[in-house]
Amino acid sequence: MHCRLKPPWLAKLEAHTWLVLVGIWVALSCERTDLCTHTAEALSPSQYMEWKVSYLIAAPLGVRQQVIGVNGQFPGPILKSTTNDNLMINIFNDLDEELLFTWDGVQQRRTSWQDGVSGTNCAIPPKWNWTYNFQVKDQIGSYFYFPSLGLQRAGGGYGGFIINNRAVIPVPFNLPDGDITILIGDWYNAGHKVLRSNVERGQVGDVPDGVVINGKGPYPYDSSVPHGILWQTFNVDPGRTYRFRVSNVGTKTSLNFRIQNHNLFLVETEGSYVAQQFYSSLDIHVGQSYSFLVTMNQDAMSDYYIVASARFVDISKWANPNGVAILHYSNSRGPATGALPDPPDDPLWSLNQAQSISLQVELICRCCTA
Repeated sequence: MHCRLKPPWLAKLEAHTWLVLVGIWVALSCERTDLCTHTAEALSPSQYMEWKVSYLIAAPLGVRQQVIGVNGQFPGPILKSTTNDNLMINIFNDLDEELLFTWDGVQQRRTSWQDGVSGTNCAIPPKWNWTYNFQVKDQIGSYFYFPSLGLQRAGGGYGGFIINNRAVIPVPFNLPDGDITILIGDWYNAGHKVLRSNVERGQVGDVPDGVVINGKGPYPYDSSVPHGILWQTFNVDPGRTYRFRVSNVGTKTSLNFRIQNHNLFLVETEGSYVAQQFYSSLDIHVGQSYSFLVTMNQDAMSDYYIVASARFVDISKWANPNGVAILHYSNSRGPATGALPDPPDDPLWSLNQAQSISLQVELICRCCTA
């Protein structure tokens, strides 16, 4: 039998026609089934992680206590992902009680059973493991994760959760020179089991012992800070701009966040780009996450205070209502000294702040007309 080879141009045309027909079939199928969803998931990158959740010994406010760590870290590792990534997180529960993790603010699209709260998930028993499997479909932004059962969040176990834009999708601001995650929250030296027992007995008025920043206590800005406390230092270079992602991971206290002599240029909150504007400080309530750009444009005569202080509480009942970290320029010539920058004194300031934040309308209109 004599075989005739097809000319290259004809072979390419037939191949192209076949691909077009397959594309049409997939598009039509997507109208009747969720095939397109599974196709998108299959084509998107996947990340697999293993987390061992266990007790650690730490002293955030100078008192040695049991805290909850992830892979030996407190706070836990920052979960970094990109829009449409498929995330598979295998959780090994090495605690002596049941465990669930939730992903604060992340939308579970068609995967509500991965949300990690009682009622959507069965708890992970001690010495067992379970794998969360979900896609961060069409999402960006700054979030955090935490254990959702039995006030375990008051004992740690939390960490930052970043969803970056895909490279082909521009962000509505100049790319920063660095990315810094800051987790602020109230803290109790008693531990989450004691707090839970108190709540079960109807005792709900426990006052936090202080405020921690990334699991560490306050820098010794005055004599009220006990000796021996470890504090957090953030190293930066002069003239550079950094994106700060700040989340309130505490249990009940609103906190005012500020950086001495530096303005906060707000750009995003919990997955939404916002109308860009400067703030001298921001009230961040429990569960909220903000990200803003900060330019290192100050004199490097000394380091600068980063402060997270309690709001809307009776300060007289607190041992120390301030969490204090250090912003250290690479050419700094001395440590931070003197008084902390003042928080807002207007009782309506927090309400006015909330009313001033809005979505970036120009970006929304561009997306609608694209």
